[in-house]
Amino acid sequence: MKHISLTIDGIEVITTPGRTILEAAAEAGIRIPTLCYDPRLEPYGSCRVCLVEVEGQGRGFLPACATPADEDMVVRTDTEKLRGIRRTIIELLLSDHPNDCMTCESAGNCELQDLAYEYGVRKPRFQGEQHHHEAIVDNPIIERDYNKCVLCGRCVRICREVQGVGVYDFANRGFEAVPGTPYNRPLTETPCEFCGQCVSTCPTGAIVSIPSKGKGRSWQVRKVRTTCAYCGCGCQIDLHVRDGRIVDVSSPLMVGPGEGNHCAKGRYGYGFVHHSDRLTTPLVRKEGELVPATWEEALGLVADRISKAVKEQGPDSVAFLASARCTNEENYLFQKLARAVVGTNNVDHCARL
Repeated sequence: MKHISLTIDGIEVITTPGRTILEAAAEAGIRIPTLCYDPRLEPYGSCRVCLVEVEGQGRGFLPACATPADEDMVVRTDTEKLRGIRRTIIELLLSDHPNDCMTCESAGNCELQDLAYEYGVRKPRFQGEQHHHEAIVDNPIIERDYNKCVLCGRCVRICREVQGVGVYDFANRGFEAVPGTPYNRPLTETPCEFCGQCVSTCPTGAIVSIPSKGKGRSWQVRKVRTTCAYCGCGCQIDLHVRDGRIVDVSSPLMVGPGEGNHCAKGRYGYGFVHHSDRLTTPLVRKEGELVPATWEEALGLVADRISKAVKEQGPDSVAFLASARCTNEENYLFQKLARAVVGTNNVDHCARL
């Protein structure tokens, strides 16, 4: 494969054609700050936080997220002039942003907050009109607060580019622009799938999950990496655990088959874990009553019953029903057990779980 060589902050970087400056820098371990960028989405270049200097480009600056890396390109990402531009951008955004980090649900997990900290913006220099929107709570899953929106377009783009639904789009113009729904209808009256993708990509607290609201800040939870149990895709998820209970679910970006994308069941269907009706131990029937048993006892009983049925009535007297919550590999072994060991082709699979 052909490679190209460029210099970023004095470091020679080797990358492949088609990569942007931002991607090439990330491959070399060089961080360029962003706000409207999400690796799951097409480059947008609206926030201008990722502006870089490229030799030979005159006095202008280029957005690293949308500029292709080129052979022999010389890039500077952290000059004093660039830091001043980024600081001004952050100040302008904060001039119309609620100063409620102490109570904001996304505190500690807010990209705008991180940038303000990094560039030392304690109080914006600019004063002007501010938005005063009412928080929109028109469903039990997703809350929207346009006062905290920075118009990065990530919610609009992920709903359109990844989910293929297009619930959001920019409504109104200028100072009144917001990523709204058609005719400002509630999410329950749109094609919204309540997958939470907009929540996962929002860089501020403009879009948050209601089920996890008030349950714990980012530094109060312990993340446990596991595999989603709802289907055989094997999406990797992070369980946010506080005091022994799951309070939220997220998906790590660009990891596993989902690459950070998640369905409604995987993101919000974790209530069964702590439900009082959940089975936590095998049950076997004794004298007409289901009683707790060990796994060895339960599996031994199942094996004995299958063996007895096959011996008395033949292999076709037994049927195997697989589950969509198992992985593809587990279901493969399951059907192999039915066909190769027991000798029956009575195998079904319920994909409606």
